[in-house]
Amino acid sequence: MRIFPFRARQAAPIDLRDVEQAVAELELPEAVFKTCPWQPRELVESGLRQWLRCCGAAMRDGQVIGMPSHAVDEAWHGLILCTQRYAEFCDKAYGRFLHHYPDGGGAPTGVSHGTMAEQLGRTVVAWSMVARPGERCVLWDLDRAVGVEHPWGIPPERVAAIEAEIHQMASSGTDADRKAEPQN
Repeated sequence: MRIFPFRARQAAPIDLRDVEQAVAELELPEAVFKTCPWQPRELVESGLRQWLRCCGAAMRDGQVIGMPSHAVDEAWHGLILCTQRYAEFCDKAYGRFLHHYPDGGGAPTGVSHGTMAEQLGRTVVAWSMVARPGERCVLWDLDRAVGVEHPWGIPPERVAAIEAEIHQMASSGTDADRKAEPQN
C-alpha cells in the first residue's frame, strides 16, 4: 500500500464573471437584515452586493480589503449567519469560503493585512476592477445616506485620489505599451 503525503489543494483562480453572476443570483432572506435596521433597505442591499463583488477581486489578487460601511457590515453578518446559503454562495462565487475577520480579532495569529486605512484603500482598488461602466459605488458614503449614528466610510477626496492614481498607472502602462510596439 502506498501512502501519499497530504498536499494542500491550491484554490482555482477566481473569475470575476462568476462572482458577478453569483452576486446577481443571491437571494437575501429577511434574516440577513435582522440586525440591520437602516433604510432604505434597497440601498443597503446594493452596498452588500457591491461589497461581495469587491471581495471577489480582492480574493483573486490575494488581497484583504476593509469594510467601508457599518450598515453593510451588519447585513453581511446576517448573511454569514445563514450558514448554508452563505457557504453555497461563496463556493459558487469564489470557489472557496470567504472568511470574516472582524477588526481587532479573529485573524490568524501572526498575519497582518496592514492598517484599516490601507485595507480601505484596497477596497477602492477592488471596486475599480468590478464596477460596471457608469456604475456609482454606494459603499463610500452609504452610512451617512441611511443615517448610521457613527458612520464609517471613505472620504470622497481619498476615493478620488486613489481613483486618479489608478487612472494614472493605467495610462502610463498604456503609454509604455505603445512605446514598446514596433512602428510601421
